[in-house]
Amino acid sequence: MRLQDKVIVVTGATSGIGKGIARVLAGEGACIVLAGRNSTAGLKVEEQICRDGGNAFFVETDIRCVDMCRSLIDETVKKYGRIDGLVNNAGIFPYAEFEEVTEEMYDSVLETNIKGAFFCTQQAVKYMKQRRCGSVVNIGSTHWQTGGLGLSVYSVSKGGLHTFTQHISHHYAPDGIRCNWVTVGWVMSEGEKSRLLNTGMTEEDIAAQAKKEIPMGQFQTAEDIANACVYLLSDEAMQVTGTDIKVTGGFLSVSRIG
Repeated sequence: MRLQDKVIVVTGATSGIGKGIARVLAGEGACIVLAGRNSTAGLKVEEQICRDGGNAFFVETDIRCVDMCRSLIDETVKKYGRIDGLVNNAGIFPYAEFEEVTEEMYDSVLETNIKGAFFCTQQAVKYMKQRRCGSVVNIGSTHWQTGGLGLSVYSVSKGGLHTFTQHISHHYAPDGIRCNWVTVGWVMSEGEKSRLLNTGMTEEDIAAQAKKEIPMGQFQTAEDIANACVYLLSDEAMQVTGTDIKVTGGFLSVSRIG
């Protein structure tokens, strides 16, 4: 129970990696505030965690809206009296060739992937400063370095989030606030699997692609990412800030799949 009674907000917690992170953190004893736009899915995750003996509370949140970012953190503090950790996981990654990217797509990705993290963190550090303690974990991607084909806007957003991680880590360390980054390799979430199947690949093709593209020969899981978050949110990492933990199996997103 490495996170016993710590109050941690996880954005994008209704599915995929965010859901996996929330469940693992709850299993380590944390009180989890689940944030997401899909209330049906969010309440289901809340129910699952509580049924498994954990503590979870869903707050319907569209992090593209600054007022909702602030309300999410305020509601957390109102319910639990404090906030110990924030995992900025929410993100979208629509595929499009660079020359086909529309203004609407650009705005949607940047508002979700960087604007939401920016303002959730802004509100969180206000409370964390009062207690001189807190940990922010930003969920990143190899694409911030490689600018993956078909994911130009997503790559730009993750580049911004990486810079933001460094800003918070350097300037809020004197306040006892840590900020770190987890690089996600290639997680075969339900959404990613569905996307690849829709391109005509078979499950056998997908498994073969993992062996070809990932040096360790297998996809990462949401739990792999969550385990890195557990460490960064725990007291074991009290002197860790501005760090990039790569959970990639050696993968670099230098090619485009699908």
